[in-house]
Amino acid sequence: MIPGNIVTKVGSMRAKMWIFLTIAAIAISGCTKDFDPEFYGVLSPATFPSTPSEYELYTMEVYVPFEGKWGYPSSNPQGWEYGFFSPELGHIEIFDMSTDLMPTFTLWGGHWQAISSGNFAAMRSMDAMRHHIEKLRFITRFTKIIDDLEKATILTESTKKQLIAEARMARGWTMFYLLHIYGPLPVIIDPAKIGTDAEAELTRPDRTTFVQYIIDDLNYAANNLPVKPANYGRFNKGIALVVLMRLYLNEKDFVNAEKVAREIVAMNQYQLVNDYASLFREATEINKETIWAVSCVGGKETGQNFNALAYYCYPTDMDGIKITGGGWGDQAGGAMSATWQFYRSFDTADVRRSLLITSYISNTDKKTVKDSTKLRGAVIRKYPDEGAANSLQGNDIVIARYAEVLLTLAEAINENAGPTTEAIDLVNQVRARAGLPGLNASQTSSKEALREAIFVERGHELFFEGLRKFDLVRMGKWNNNYMNAFGKNVGPALWPIPDYAIINSQGQLQQNEGY
Repeated sequence: MIPGNIVTKVGSMRAKMWIFLTIAAIAISGCTKDFDPEFYGVLSPATFPSTPSEYELYTMEVYVPFEGKWGYPSSNPQGWEYGFFSPELGHIEIFDMSTDLMPTFTLWGGHWQAISSGNFAAMRSMDAMRHHIEKLRFITRFTKIIDDLEKATILTESTKKQLIAEARMARGWTMFYLLHIYGPLPVIIDPAKIGTDAEAELTRPDRTTFVQYIIDDLNYAANNLPVKPANYGRFNKGIALVVLMRLYLNEKDFVNAEKVAREIVAMNQYQLVNDYASLFREATEINKETIWAVSCVGGKETGQNFNALAYYCYPTDMDGIKITGGGWGDQAGGAMSATWQFYRSFDTADVRRSLLITSYISNTDKKTVKDSTKLRGAVIRKYPDEGAANSLQGNDIVIARYAEVLLTLAEAINENAGPTTEAIDLVNQVRARAGLPGLNASQTSSKEALREAIFVERGHELFFEGLRKFDLVRMGKWNNNYMNAFGKNVGPALWPIPDYAIINSQGQLQQNEGY
């Protein structure tokens, strides 16, 4: 059973969309942590949804996996499940913490040690609350929502298409992440199979078939989502195209990756902002560069999206801007920090490097200098704690922005046609904003040289945004020849299918290679 209803609010002043989740068959009948539900009456599956506004409310359930929370209540008896953008088991832990960007973190053991080491074998024995494979349930649920919307006679054609586009965006994006965590998985995208014996068929599809499911959903979403939704935080055309672009890029379909990236550029909706750091500050989080972000609110946890990343980044003896008493790691660093090798790879003139803190005065005695000799890595302050003192932050969590599009377009052009002037200029646009000169002759002398320069540039530009593991795998660097230098002895790029899932499938679900 998954959440059956979502209440949306439009926040004053900024028209943010907050999504609150409750557990019920269809009615509102439970509460999230620190959130008291509002009861609007008794709803029945026989009569709800029945109006255009109820169909819109019904569709908002598709945003559940894309929240910025620690977890959400589930009928799963093992407790909590995590969204793709949760601070734990979310995109940054999975796709950045496992890479050359961050050191291995052993203090908390469990998934932290397994994932941050880049060797995921221990995930095989972890339970359902630690695995995104549980989101296969959401694929089925989204398929049901899409089918219900298609059959709705009360909706105008334009409204129907937009709501279906939101549901297909959620389904396609969920499958995209599952593909990169586990590989192709058995999914139900035909509503006629729901509730039938076909649900027990757990044969994994081939990669081409699974990828086509994602392409179909994202193309529909891109063709039918608004460029600027009425509510900030809802899916838009830009994010559909970005995820489609990422899919093509990571399948090494550079022709289509270039095509989609050019389509985003041609929208004329996005541009680089002048101040890189401003992208991650609450006061300037709505801007021309950010394509989509998780809309967060600071303060006490109330069931709304929030940004807790500072607590995962700050050592226990480091005061922040508003956070006193430090974060939740230890005195050697936060759970999430930057490897010293990564920090030292920046040009000293690179303004992006300033978001990595290399030394501070310990708050334990007010005199001990903590630096690279005492810390496992540089402190990441990409999302500064500038909100209320000692609280969760309201900085929106950036998921897609225009700089990524420019770098992806440059990479695709280079792979398709070599180091053209256009590709080089695209990279140099991003470098110029960082206060750096253009790429030099050795960096642009060949396709291979420019590929490596783009790899480095993507790391410096997009660190702590949940994209690095995709780059390492695509560029052939997910191996110990590269990763050993960062203290990691990596295993297969995919997570194992958890043992409990294989047991429950009665042997139908096949394990990933290497496990």
